[in-house]
Amino acid sequence: MFVLVLRDGAPHRHRSAARKARDAPRARRARDFQLLRADYTAIGHVTVDVLHDGSRQPGGTAFYSALQASRLGLRARILTRGVRAEIEELIEPFAGELELEVQPAARTTTLLTSGSGDARTQRVLAWAGEIAPQPLPASEILHLAPVARESPARWSGEAAFVGLTPQGLARSWSEPRGLIELVAPSPAQVSAVERCDAIVLNDRERASCAHLIARALRGGAVVAVTAGAAGTTLLLGDGGEIALRPEPVRNVCDDLGAGDVFAAAFFVAAREGSGPRDAARFASAAAALRIEGAGADAIAHRPAIETRLARAQSERPRE
Repeated sequence: MFVLVLRDGAPHRHRSAARKARDAPRARRARDFQLLRADYTAIGHVTVDVLHDGSRQPGGTAFYSALQASRLGLRARILTRGVRAEIEELIEPFAGELELEVQPAARTTTLLTSGSGDARTQRVLAWAGEIAPQPLPASEILHLAPVARESPARWSGEAAFVGLTPQGLARSWSEPRGLIELVAPSPAQVSAVERCDAIVLNDRERASCAHLIARALRGGAVVAVTAGAAGTTLLLGDGGEIALRPEPVRNVCDDLGAGDVFAAAFFVAAREGSGPRDAARFASAAAALRIEGAGADAIAHRPAIETRLARAQSERPRE
């Protein structure tokens, strides 16, 4: 069931009695969204991903990571911005697993996606705009999950653990082609990392996010740098690094969203008490299962990830 908070500004006194009755359940769900504590809240654009064959599917870090958190047994919610009906239709197959709050916009962020892995390119066809700052409902894990520079620098709310995937802070594009390029995050965005407990990014973003990484490490965050088949590097606040071998992928089917799956699993495992090394291994197992299947349906539930992790640990040589 979707949980929506509508912010269309329409005065309630103008609604008919019939409309009031029709909207009453939705209003109750909106209040529930604000009052009930979530286990995992992801903030970022749910996108329309247009693939090379013209098909459309839901995308965005907030979508993939929240769905992974839900399949780990957490109550997961998304705060996003866009055209409500379009987003609802996109993620309708997963409606029973996610709670959703949509800030209304004239367009939903739409990305034209080509290729995979290091060869993937994306173009911005439409942008929903910046998510308006608002007090956030309490959450055990808050995941700042921008995909297209939509995050305000400041948020207010209660969270026991704050994770960041800075992909969307390190992106820029220009009209009319809309080709996404990597840039350094703005100083205001960098200052927001001081509250982060963990950051996940890929090796292609590491150079542009160098200042952000340094500031996060000074604040005590753990930084995981993923590099696909090259494995994962953990950067620690004391200057240390831990290099981890990659989780073997037996059949590469589709890697879209695999980094987001890794991030969610890493944040959840870290919050549950795993050290950085064990959290990264758990996350790598989750990402590998995603890559071996097609689409968001391939995002695994906790038992499958734990089984994969146990098998990998029994086969892995001592590091």
